[in-house]
Amino acid sequence: MGGFFGAALKRDAVTDVFFGVDYHSHLGTRRAGMVAVNELDGFQKDIHNIENSPFRTKFEGVTETMHGASCIGCISDTDAQPILIRSNLGVYAISTIGIINNSEALVNQFLSFSGGHFNAMTGGKVNSTELAAAMLNQKSTFAGGIRFAQNMIEGTCSMLILKEDGHLIAARDKLGRLPVLIGKGPDGYCVSFESFAYEKLGFETERELGPGEIVEISCDEIRQLAPPLPEKRICAFLWSYYGYPTSTYEGKNVEVMRCENGARMAREDREAGTLPEVDYVCGVPDSGTPHAIGYSNESGIPFARAFIKYTPTWPRSFMPQNQNQRNHVAKMKLIPVKELIAGKKLLFVDDSIVRGTQLRETVEFLYENGAKEVHMRSACPPIMYGCKFLNFSRSTSEMDLITRRTIMELEGEAGFAHLEEYADRNAQRGKELRRAICEKFGFTSLDFQSLSSLIAAVGIPEDQICTYCWNGKE
Repeated sequence: MGGFFGAALKRDAVTDVFFGVDYHSHLGTRRAGMVAVNELDGFQKDIHNIENSPFRTKFEGVTETMHGASCIGCISDTDAQPILIRSNLGVYAISTIGIINNSEALVNQFLSFSGGHFNAMTGGKVNSTELAAAMLNQKSTFAGGIRFAQNMIEGTCSMLILKEDGHLIAARDKLGRLPVLIGKGPDGYCVSFESFAYEKLGFETERELGPGEIVEISCDEIRQLAPPLPEKRICAFLWSYYGYPTSTYEGKNVEVMRCENGARMAREDREAGTLPEVDYVCGVPDSGTPHAIGYSNESGIPFARAFIKYTPTWPRSFMPQNQNQRNHVAKMKLIPVKELIAGKKLLFVDDSIVRGTQLRETVEFLYENGAKEVHMRSACPPIMYGCKFLNFSRSTSEMDLITRRTIMELEGEAGFAHLEEYADRNAQRGKELRRAICEKFGFTSLDFQSLSSLIAAVGIPEDQICTYCWNGKE
C-alpha cells in the first residue's frame, strides 16, 4: 500500500508535509520520500529506507535543510519515491499509490517504440512510479498523459505531481479504489490520502476527488483538468482494516463504521441463535477493537482488553520484512492481562482472517494463559480471492489464503467452483468451512461477517464498492 501528502502554500510547506506524511506511516513500511521546490534551489529531494526505523526518525532535520512553498511526500510499501523526471512536460516530481499488474508488458511496449530506457533495480525490475511517468510523458499535457497512463495500467494508480512552478497535480485512480482528498487552509491547499492528516494541521476538507478526476492546485485555487469518470469501486477494506480510525472517506468515518459493523455481527449471531455465552468480548488490536466494541454494545456482553500490544519499540511502521521475524515480533508484542484470560470464556473480533498465521499464535497464546474458550468472529466475509487492484496484502498466491487452503483440504480444486456457498454461513459448505477452520485453530466457534451487513455498515451503494476479495466481482 502507501499514502501521499502534498501542499501548495503562501509560506514554507515542508513542515506541513513532514507531519502530513508521518501521519501516513500506517500505510507502508519500506520507503519514504519528500520533494520540495523553490526558485533559488529548484527541486530538493530526500528518500530513505524505513524498514528498520520509522519515518520521523529518518527525516529528522528535513525541515531545516529543505525549503519550498510547495512540497510533496509519500510513504511506500514498494519502490523509492517521489522521483524526479525531466521530460517533454518539463521537470517534475511524481509519487504514485497502487499497483501495476501489467508492468512487464508496459515496459516491453514502451521500449519497443521509444528506443528509451529505464533505470533497472535489483533483479531487473522497473520502479513502478518511473513506469507511470513514462506512460504520462507520451502525451503533450499532464492531463492527457495521466489519462493515457490510467487507461494503459491494469491495476490501480493514483498520482501526485509537483511541477517546477510549484503547482501540484493530483489524480485519483480510474475507478476511485483509493481516496484522494483536498484540504483548504488559510495559506493554501493540501492533498492527502488520509483526511485526519491535514485536519491536525489546521486544514478543512475542501472536497474529495472523483474516480479518475485530475486537478491542478496552486496556493490560490483548484483547477479541474479532467472531470470524474462515471464508475466508482472504492475499496471496502479501507473501512474494515487499513484505513486509520479517525479518517473519513466518501463522508463515512472509519471508527463509526467499525462500531456499526460489530453491532451488525452481534445482531446476526443473535438472529441465528449463535450468540455465545462468554465472559468478555475482546478485539484483536488494533483494527479489530472498534468492531469488538460494537459487538459488545449490541450484545450486552462486557468488553475487555485481554491482551495489549506493546508498540513503543515495534509499531506498525517498524516491522521486519522477513516473514519468520514478523511472526516472532507479532508474538513478542502480545502482553497478556492474565486476570482477564485465565478461566474465562472469550469472544475475539478480528478485522479479517487472511492467512491465519498470526491468528494461530494468538489463539495458542490465549490458551497458554488459561483461556477456557476462545470464540472468533471476523469483521469481514471469508476472503476468497487475492487482491489484484491494490498492494496492501503480502500474499503472493491465493493458496496463501486460509479459506482456499481449507477448501482444498475439504474437496480439492473442485471446491473452488462453490466459493459462494463456502462464504455463506447457512449453506452446508459454509458450515463445513467454519468447522474445519475451528478445528485447525482450536476455536470454540467461528463466524464471518456477511457481505450484505458489511456493505450496510459502510453505508455506500454496493455498486460503488469493490468487493473483489470476497466475491470475485470487479
